[in-house]
Parts: sequence; C-alpha cells; structure tokens
Amino acid sequence: MTVALESAAARPGGGQGRGPGLLQRLKHGYQKYWYAYAMIAPVVVVLGVLVGYPLARGFYLTLTDANSLNSARTIGVNHIEATYQFIGLDNYKDILFGPTAYDRFWSHFLWTVVWTALCVFLHYTIGLGLALLLNRKMRGRTFYRLLLILPWAVPTFVTVFSWRIMLADSGVLNQMLGALHLPQPQWLEDSFWQRAAAIMVNTWCGVPFMMVSLLGGLQSIDSSLYEAAEMDGASAWQRFKYVTLPGLRSVSSTVVLLGIIWTFNQFAIIFLLFGRTSAPDAQILVTWAYYLGFGQQPREYAQAATYGVLLLSILTVFTSFYYRWLKRNDQLAL
Repeated sequence: MTVALESAAARPGGGQGRGPGLLQRLKHGYQKYWYAYAMIAPVVVVLGVLVGYPLARGFYLTLTDANSLNSARTIGVNHIEATYQFIGLDNYKDILFGPTAYDRFWSHFLWTVVWTALCVFLHYTIGLGLALLLNRKMRGRTFYRLLLILPWAVPTFVTVFSWRIMLADSGVLNQMLGALHLPQPQWLEDSFWQRAAAIMVNTWCGVPFMMVSLLGGLQSIDSSLYEAAEMDGASAWQRFKYVTLPGLRSVSSTVVLLGIIWTFNQFAIIFLLFGRTSAPDAQILVTWAYYLGFGQQPREYAQAATYGVLLLSILTVFTSFYYRWLKRNDQLAL
C-alpha cells in the first residue's frame, strides 16, 4: 500500500511529486541570483542599444528600397518624411542572382575568400616560425619579442599610412628595387599589385598577434614530452609534427578562427590604403558595402545593409561548420 502511494505521488499530477511550474522556477532563480542579474543588466542594455537595435534596424532595411533620396531627412528647417517601401527579399535576389550579380557581389566575394585564406595562412606560418625562434633560449630574446610585437602595438592607421608612403611610385620600396635593377611595380595603381600590397600590409599587421598567441601555446607544452621523444630517437621534424602541432591544436583552432573573422571583415587596411574608389578590384565585401552605403550618390542604404546581413550569415555558417570539423577531428584523435 505504501509503495502504491509513493508511485502515485511520483507520477505527474500525483501530489508532492509534481515539480514547480515555469514561473515558480523563474521566481526562485531570480530570488537566488538577483545580484547576478543586477550586475549583467547594464551590459545587456548597452549591448541591446549598441548591437541589438542596429542589427534589427539593418535587417529591416534589407527588406526595403531605402536610399538617400527616399529616407527621412532634414533640409534647413524642413523635415522630409521617408517614402521608401517594403519590397521583401528583392535586394537579396538582385545581389545574388541579378544581371550584375557577378560584378557587384560574386567577384568581390571570391577575392574576399582568397584574401582571407592567403592572409591567415601567412599570419599563421610566419607567426609560428617566429614563435618557434623566440621560444628558444637566445641572447636578447626579450628585445626581439618587443621588436616583433611593435607592428601590432602601433595604431593601424599609422601603419597603413606609413606603408602607403613606402609603396608610392617614388617610395622607399621602389627605390630599393630600382637600386637592385629589379622591376618597380605600381603598387597603388595596378590591380594585381594593389591586391599584393593589401596582402603584404595585412600580413605585417596580423603576424604579431599570431606570434604572441602561438608563443604562449608553445610555452604551455610540457618539456618532458620533447625529452621523451628525443630519447626515443625522434628527429626534429618528428618532434614538431607529433608533439608541437598537437600541443598547439587548441590555441591554433582559436587564433585561426579569430584571424579568419577579423581578416574577412578587415575594413581599415583596404580603406586606408586605397580609399573609396581608387582600387575597385581590391575591394573586399565589407569595403564594397561601405562604398554602396556612403561612397556614392544616391547612397544605397538597403543594398549596403543587405551586404552586411550576407557577411554575418557567411561568417555564422562558416563558424558552425568550423566547430563541427574541429569536434569531429578531436573525436577521431581520441
């Protein structure tokens, strides 16, 4: 009889076994962790104002034909109301599949992918090489570390403007090439060399971050693993392949993902190096979106917002697949 009563109580609707409702759980959680909610409330409000509202507003603009001619504006004392209309997904259709889709989107998308892949590859390989050198015991190692981290510490606009001066037709770089009787490219005028210059400047700015991050990862690897591998007769390449790279897996996965996101959206270097219109073939998606929204007349607000949503979607999908790929590789390694 007692067992039957306990079983009835354990069933849903059976008296004391019935769990608290959703509102009761929320109330209990608030009463228990009210101080935590109070501490994060200002952050949530700030993020909502600075991130949430612009994102929602931008997505709404992608569903309209808003531009600088039909948006609300004030001229003198006269206020002109907005006259743009809701057009649904026509902006996405026009950008992705319209008659000028390749020139307006796909050509810039392909160059953005190539730009990102080359820059991150150079960031990682050069950064790893420098980290391996600085991880060794050498005289003046602290000075070398300080010297190599300077490009990251200097403000981006100072670095880019310095490179712009050096890459000019009569700049230091072409003067050095001329002294060696080598061709002097038009770094800031020719389409191919504009892209090469952009990759070179971005590599200069991005290598120090990779170097510092990977150096920290190298110093976290247990030295006994190298000693054991050396006692087993492993060569330097084998120690690098089977000890160093696996030891850097967690750090590498994080810095590569950050590098891809930052490089894919690297606005400052392209914009400061070439301006808004001087290098149309070197513009990546984010700078092209800026040109549509602020660099021409009429300003295509809806088109620029659509590019922004597409950029966010591309990076979100890539990040999802990237994490799944890492998780699968980790499971296979186990």
